[in-house]
Amino acid sequence: MTTIAILGAGKIGEALLSGLISAGRPVDTLMFSERSDERTAELVARYGVRAVTPAEAAAEADVVIVAVKPQDIDPLLHQIAPAITEGTLVVSVAAGLPTALYEARLPAGVPVVRVMPNTPIVVREAMSAISPGSHATAEHLQLVQDLLSSVGKVVRVPESQQDAVTALSGSGPAYFFFLVEAMIDAGILLGLPRSVAAQLIIQSAVGSAMMLRDSGEHPVTLREAVTSPGGTTIAAIRELENHGVRAALLSAIEAAAKRSTELGQAGR
Repeated sequence: MTTIAILGAGKIGEALLSGLISAGRPVDTLMFSERSDERTAELVARYGVRAVTPAEAAAEADVVIVAVKPQDIDPLLHQIAPAITEGTLVVSVAAGLPTALYEARLPAGVPVVRVMPNTPIVVREAMSAISPGSHATAEHLQLVQDLLSSVGKVVRVPESQQDAVTALSGSGPAYFFFLVEAMIDAGILLGLPRSVAAQLIIQSAVGSAMMLRDSGEHPVTLREAVTSPGGTTIAAIRELENHGVRAALLSAIEAAAKRSTELGQAGR
């Protein structure tokens, strides 16, 4: 079976590790590297996965998943470049970093696939977008798609669209959590216990997401079905529009996309 190494065990690195294990991938086909000794010991104890150095991972693994922060990419690539061969598939989940950066620093011909997953991978409900580098074949892309399909949904996009993907779905869970947090606070303001407010909002979010996924209806159609003339929902929608919530979301996601582009440029 394909052996996989995850370099960098931060939030997204651990999410990948946890998600792959939850999906049934054997622990002995996985390995990871992490700079912090304390963090390394914690993850070994939690998952039973072998900890290795980046160079060892590059020498042993069939697939090397790079999940470090963009500002840490140069020293990492310096460590793994001598051990990487054309037979090693490099998968980047580092936000904003283009495949060209890896191709310039690794041996000629190394296949690179850029991925933007998100943290729902821990519950096998990730949304991942994948893009091939110049040396990645259809087989490489399919391997990455198969790998990620075990922990969620996958779409293929041109690499030029990856900054938009990062802003929309990569950061997207944080927007939903922010909204849920605000709605729970509103429930408390209205006199509900926090536990009751949380239960009401979380289940409403889960049910609404399933309706969007399963009904095939446009969000406007589903919203209008809840919005009765002169009712409570339209009063709330008016306040959201008065406070520019739609415009704020557009601006926020644009800012995230811009930052993704900046991270990629800084790493070059």
